[in-house]
Amino acid sequence: MTPQKSVEKAIVKYIVHGLRPFSVVEQEPFGEFIKDLVPNAKMLSRVTLASKIEDGFNEMKAVLIEAMKGVDYVATTTDCWSVRRRGFIGVTAHWIDPDNLERCSAALACRQLRGSHTFDLLANALNDIHAEFEIRGKIVRTTTDNGANFVKAFRVFGEDENNSEEGVEAEAQSEDEGDTGVPEEDVEYIDTAALLHEDDGFEFQLPRHQRCACHILNLIASEDSTNANSSDAYKKLHHATFAKCYGLWNKCGRSTLAAEMVEDVCSLQLLRPNKTRWNSLFMAVERLLRICKEKGEGTLRAIATDLKVPMFNPAELAFLTEYAAVMSPVAQATNILQAETNTQMGWLLPTIHLLQIKLDKVKLQLKYCRPLVDSLQSGIQNRFLHMFKDAELVAAAILLPKFRTTWTKDDATIKMGIDYIKQHLEDPSMQPGDATRSSSSDEDDFFSSLQASKTQDGAKQFDAYLSCSADHMDLLRSFPAVYQAQHAPPSICSM
Repeated sequence: MTPQKSVEKAIVKYIVHGLRPFSVVEQEPFGEFIKDLVPNAKMLSRVTLASKIEDGFNEMKAVLIEAMKGVDYVATTTDCWSVRRRGFIGVTAHWIDPDNLERCSAALACRQLRGSHTFDLLANALNDIHAEFEIRGKIVRTTTDNGANFVKAFRVFGEDENNSEEGVEAEAQSEDEGDTGVPEEDVEYIDTAALLHEDDGFEFQLPRHQRCACHILNLIASEDSTNANSSDAYKKLHHATFAKCYGLWNKCGRSTLAAEMVEDVCSLQLLRPNKTRWNSLFMAVERLLRICKEKGEGTLRAIATDLKVPMFNPAELAFLTEYAAVMSPVAQATNILQAETNTQMGWLLPTIHLLQIKLDKVKLQLKYCRPLVDSLQSGIQNRFLHMFKDAELVAAAILLPKFRTTWTKDDATIKMGIDYIKQHLEDPSMQPGDATRSSSSDEDDFFSSLQASKTQDGAKQFDAYLSCSADHMDLLRSFPAVYQAQHAPPSICSM
C-alpha cells in the first residue's frame, strides 16, 4: 500500500469512528490516528505541551521586559470587550527605538476580566499589568476609547492635571486649615474599618490619559453629524437618500441571488455598512458612486429595477456625491491616525488642523451638504480644541521633521510648543551626557543648571533644526539634543 493510500485509509478510519481531533478527552484515539499517518511520530502529552507553552510564554515575557528596560519612556493602549459571555482586557505597549527613532509595539496582555467592567476593576487590572512588566514609572500616557468606565478610571486614579485629584487635595487642604479650634463635642467619630475600605482615589496610580483620536473622529462622523438634521432641507434629502441606499444594501445582504446578480452586472459587490465602524458607511457610499461612474447610471437603475427597490433621483445622486466628498477627508484622517507603524503623537494636531482646512475648502463647492460640514466642524472644535492647548502635543508635532512649524499659522500655538521644547532642552536631565553619568559630586549636581544655561547648546541645535528643509527622521541625528528630546514624552505616545 502506498503512503498516500495509508494516509487516506487512516483519515477514513478516523472519520468513521466519529472522533474529533485535538480533543483532550479523546487524546488516546487521536494518538493512534497520528501513528497511522506518521508511524515514527511521538505524541506530546497534555502536561508536556502545557509546560512547553508556559516556558515559551515566560521566555517571551522576559525578552520583552528586558527590551523595555532599555528605554526611558513607554506609552500604552488598552481596551476591554465581551465575547461569548466572558470579558477581556487587552494592553499594548509602544516606545521609540533610540537607535532608529522607529515606533516599536508589543502586546503585553490579553486576559479575562471577571465581574462588571467598572472603573476600579479596570484600574486594578491596568496597574497589575504595568507593574508586572516593570514599566509603571515609565508610562507617559495611556490611550483608550471614550468609554465612561475608562474615563472615570483615569479621572479618579490618573495623573491628569484636570482630574479629580486636585479637588481631593483642595478639599483635604481646606479640611486641614479648618481643623484647629474645633470643640471636642463637635468631633465626628468614624468607623475605622469602613474608612480602610473607602475608595480615596489613591489605591492605584495610573498614567496620564489620552483619548483615542480615531474613536473621537468616529463619534464626530456618526454622532455629531446628526446635528445637520436641524436643517429641514438636508434632513429630508438625507433620509430619502439613505432609505434607498439601505434598501439596496439589505437586499444584497439577505439574498445571495441578489448579491450574485449585482456582481455579474457590475463586476463589483455592494458593501454593506455595519454598526461598529463608521468607515463602513463611507465605503459603502463610495462603492455605489463607483458603480455609477464606471458602469453608468443606467446600470444602477437596472439593478434597482431587478431588486424591486426605488431608484435614486438626480438630486439624491448629487447628495451622495457631496456626502462622499465631505466625508472623504474624515476617512483619510482616520486611516492616518490608526496606522500601525509610522504614526506617533506628533501626527495628531497637524492631521486634525488640516482636516478642518479641507472641510472649509470643500464647503465652498457644496449645494446640499453644507449643514453636514458645519456639524462636523462644530464636533471637531468641541472634542479637539483642548488638545491644541496642550503644550506637549504641540511640541510633539514640532519635533517631527515632517511638520515642524509649518502645520499651522497660529503663532501663539507654535510659540507655546517651542517654549515647551526649549524649556526641556535647557533641563540638565534632558542633556545626553547627564543620562549616562553614573555619579557626581554634590558641587557638580548643585551648579549643573548654571553650566547648562551657560552653554545653551540645546537651544542652538533646536533653532538649527527648525531652519533645515529636510523632512526625514534621519535629520535628527545631526542634532543630538533634539534627537534626545524626540523620543521623550511629547513624541512617544501612540493613538
